[in-house]
Amino acid sequence: MPPSPILWSFRRCPYAMRARGAILAADIRVELREIVLRNKPEAFLQTSPSATVPALRLPDRVLDESLDIMIWALEQNDPDRLLDMPADGMTLIETNDGPFKAALDHTKYASRHPDLDPEAERQTASGYLMALEARLAEHDWLCGDRATLADHAIWPFVRQFANTDRAWFDAQPWPKLIAWLARFTDSPRFTEIMPKFTPWAEGDEPIWFSRA
Repeated sequence: MPPSPILWSFRRCPYAMRARGAILAADIRVELREIVLRNKPEAFLQTSPSATVPALRLPDRVLDESLDIMIWALEQNDPDRLLDMPADGMTLIETNDGPFKAALDHTKYASRHPDLDPEAERQTASGYLMALEARLAEHDWLCGDRATLADHAIWPFVRQFANTDRAWFDAQPWPKLIAWLARFTDSPRFTEIMPKFTPWAEGDEPIWFSRA
């Protein structure tokens, strides 16, 4: 049998979260190797060209981008038809991964960006979230009446933004967005995505990550 895929991950990283979520949705088993970002193992650095998580080692190649990992997993098995998504779903993901993530980082890590106004950056991020609120006012999910890849790719970043100041987030005029986020974070699948693993070390027994 070919070796099982190896997923290098960091529990709290939203990119790694969405990769783990897609792997569970596809009902694929991988060996999970949790790392500590301040002490990256040499085996990980030899795997990931960008030295970032997640990275998925396959028998014939390495996938070093979380969205590529999601799509690969769902192309193997997509029982919930997450890849069956209108074209504007990918536009939403690109905006999330680009300007929204930049504004999120400028808000969350304001001390690293002393030349920027964190409140202005928060308002920039909020403008994106209000656009999601408008979509969710029309449908239960971002692209219609069922979840697609867009929902699964975006929610970890909305969660990260919300957790920068949860009281402020919950006071904003986006009740549909709050309810949408809760459908992920209050679900049993969230618990499956977020177990705590001991950081990997050479010689450890494999930790298998799959749907419970």
